[in-house]
Amino acid sequence: MSSAEAMNKVRYWAVVPAAGVGRRMNVDIPKQYLEIKGKPLIEHTLGRLLDFPHLERIVVVLDREDEYHQSIELMRNARIQLAEGGDERYHSVLSGLRVLLDMADPNDWVLVHDVARPCIRRSDLDWLVNQLHEHPVGGLLGSPVTDTIKKAGSDDVVSETVDRQGLWHAMTPQMFRLGMLHDAMAKAIADKMPVTDEASAIEYSGKQPVMVEGHADNIKVTRGTDLALASLYIEQQSKLIEVS
Repeated sequence: MSSAEAMNKVRYWAVVPAAGVGRRMNVDIPKQYLEIKGKPLIEHTLGRLLDFPHLERIVVVLDREDEYHQSIELMRNARIQLAEGGDERYHSVLSGLRVLLDMADPNDWVLVHDVARPCIRRSDLDWLVNQLHEHPVGGLLGSPVTDTIKKAGSDDVVSETVDRQGLWHAMTPQMFRLGMLHDAMAKAIADKMPVTDEASAIEYSGKQPVMVEGHADNIKVTRGTDLALASLYIEQQSKLIEVS
């Protein structure tokens, strides 16, 4: 069986947790609605995912009181379905997974992507799927750590320099089998394990995700200065597309 045939045997879905309020941004609206190059951040992110043809549907998980999404036409795309989020990111992800279980097979793949990563490249999505579509567990995009890493105590005094060999910056999307990820997230939450990403839940369940190297410009917008950097990366990426 060819690689393309194997990829077509199962379907691909996405969950985008977008119920956060972005407290570290110090702004009056959730950060996903701040503008980058004339469009809300969330529109950039969803546009990148909608351009990825393998995805059957994208579940966008919003805060129950979110009214900002109503003004975004892209949110009414037929491939986008809304779900209600929870108190923490992992609650929102589990909510999105439960919505998918009503329409997808547990063996299908689900890609969970941060709404605050608007610079995800199509080539990285292709590479992630290509590398993992036959893997029994799945994995996540990331980039190897190249900086010197210091460990400090509560007083900010350096206690040691950490060996960076084998260390990665974890990114999204993180891609796992729908049923496996649902069960892993549910178990972690039931056990009161505050998992910070989907791979952590998979690890807690006893399985080993695979790191797939992606581009370092797949940044997460967390602070105000990140907006300008994301704008720069999006502009650079558009020029690369024009050249190719």
